[in-house]
Amino acid sequence: MKKNYFLVGLAIATAGLFAFRSNSSLEIGHFTGKYSSGVMTGATGAPGEGNCTQCHAGAVQDGSSQNNLTIMDGSTPVLTYLPGQTYNVWLVLASDPDKKGFSATALDGTNTKAGSFTGMTVGGTQKITAGGRDYASHTSSSNTSATNSVWIWEWTAPATDVGNVTFYVASNEANDNGNENGDLIYLSQHVVSIDPSAGIAEEIEETNFTAGYSPANHSIDVDFSYKSVGEMHMNLVDMNGRSVYTLNMGESQIGENKESIALPSEIENGIYVVNFMIGNKAMSSKVMIQR
Repeated sequence: MKKNYFLVGLAIATAGLFAFRSNSSLEIGHFTGKYSSGVMTGATGAPGEGNCTQCHAGAVQDGSSQNNLTIMDGSTPVLTYLPGQTYNVWLVLASDPDKKGFSATALDGTNTKAGSFTGMTVGGTQKITAGGRDYASHTSSSNTSATNSVWIWEWTAPATDVGNVTFYVASNEANDNGNENGDLIYLSQHVVSIDPSAGIAEEIEETNFTAGYSPANHSIDVDFSYKSVGEMHMNLVDMNGRSVYTLNMGESQIGENKESIALPSEIENGIYVVNFMIGNKAMSSKVMIQR
């Protein structure tokens, strides 16, 4: 009889051990498991965070070319934000793997959450909040090339001017082999600045700023009126947020100004944003370069 009690006790203890091990593996699964329905938080490579190599074996890759992130104001891509305004964030991977995923967060210069995220059914994204930060992530229905070419989520900008906001993005180009080996993790940062028109929109409108492209001269032609003399600067930015050409143009005139800015020959066809500064006043316009 004692032997039977011992066997029953051993069976119960063994079952409890397996149950404990199973529960423990669920708790630490973010270090060993695959997140097909969404990623773990704190893995974007942002300050104070790790990255997806905590789950996926391999070295971190430079994602500046892989992770193409665009802030959209309606149908217009923007490089600046107005406090409290809601934008759509589009993320497209340069490659198109069979399986893929991402995690993104937005922080200000003090590494504090900047604004808030909202996941969207169209675009297959979800919002996860942890550690005082919002994260956008893929879902179980948006992690394959067959179902998704772009991830879209909403970002409501901070209610006040917090300066530059940095989007930290980690993406996974997965091989779908069922384990953590062979995947590629790409990290990137994307900066959006405060819209210079915030609070001074009326003054900026008075300048009547326009910008266009002249294929004959391969130049940017700007036209504006200004009520005082100020230093003029131009910055031409591509749709990936990269500055491709900057120029200090000297002083403006009082009243009507027309300027033609010759561009370097290596600037390629595409859509660009002309950011134009006069003193501490800023204006911008989108142009298409097509030679």
